[in-house]
Amino acid sequence: MNFRWYFFSITGLLLLSTGLCVFGEALTKKINQENYFIIGTLALIIFNSGICFVGEAIFIRRNRT
Repeated sequence: MNFRWYFFSITGLLLLSTGLCVFGEALTKKINQENYFIIGTLALIIFNSGICFVGEAIFIRRNRT
């Protein structure tokens, strides 16, 4: 069993969903005309990290022959 694939896929999905939640907070701050730049940048970093982890999981799974 390849636990590396499980680690990357689960971590990626958690980071994706966390990034979307943090983006929601940044959007709420923008609507309320508060400072949203830092939290929005953090949301972008977390979301893109999740995409990278999911992509790596797909790469690991595909090359497992």
